[in-house]
Amino acid sequence: MGRRTFALLLAAACATGALTACSADSDSGGEQAAPAATSAPQSAAPSAAPSLSAKPTLGTAPAKAFSVKTRKLQLSRGKDRPLPTTVWYPASGNGPFPVIVFSHGLTGRPSDYNDLLTPWARAGFVVAAPAYPHTSGGVAKIDYTDVLNQPADASYVLTKVLALNSKNGDALKGRLDPDHVAAAGHSAGGITTLGMLSGTRDERLTAAVVLAGRVALPGSFTGPAVSVLVVHGKLDRTVPYADGLAAYKAVPWPKGLLTLPTAGHIVSSGKPFRQMVDASTDFWRSTLYGDAGAQRRLAQSDNLTGDF
Repeated sequence: MGRRTFALLLAAACATGALTACSADSDSGGEQAAPAATSAPQSAAPSAAPSLSAKPTLGTAPAKAFSVKTRKLQLSRGKDRPLPTTVWYPASGNGPFPVIVFSHGLTGRPSDYNDLLTPWARAGFVVAAPAYPHTSGGVAKIDYTDVLNQPADASYVLTKVLALNSKNGDALKGRLDPDHVAAAGHSAGGITTLGMLSGTRDERLTAAVVLAGRVALPGSFTGPAVSVLVVHGKLDRTVPYADGLAAYKAVPWPKGLLTLPTAGHIVSSGKPFRQMVDASTDFWRSTLYGDAGAQRRLAQSDNLTGDF
């Protein structure tokens, strides 16, 4: 596929905005408290319920809802690829907490997804969201083709965040779980996430969530199995629902498809948003913690099909 063809295809298929408009990022390198999520995670006892996890573990996810802090990491994969990264993480608790790298859509910013990423952190996950150098909001000129480079960017960010687990004096030292890491993304970020499972494969990943994404990068799904949840609005006019369905069918591993019947490309409020938050959080709790209660809730979710 030529770069021009790819650019035209991606321009037609990807987001022109972010998931939801939320509070702006802090302009300092320090830490700040994040807004509270609308609901606390549910506790559950282990059972013999089927598991969606490609690498199942035993146990339950944290029963408490954590308060959340955010911080900024000034990362860069070379002088022409700055990757300023916002990290959402539990303010207390020893962990170890699974780590998720999140990729924004075209012209999006990490802060635009605060209302989604905060509940994940409250449930016991560390979420790192880079701003990509040529597709994020505020850049001088959007370069659609640079999505080709973003899977490697996301893997780089994941490596740098995981390194904090052994950094003396860091707030995350000894609190990260390097054996349970995941990727997620919206629209072009969903394309980026799928790219981490195919052409630019990151074999550390054990789970992934694709929001309004599609398969658009070169490569095929090979290597160790990764559990994947695809979430797509039935009324999406930017990335048609058929593209999300095709991405779901292309994944050869344990997977689920959450269809949001009344949602378009940007899901920011109401019942579809609440369902997306709840289902994705339970997916993480099931696949990254081995929580059987979360697995049962997923299996009973409306408009969710898959390998349950």
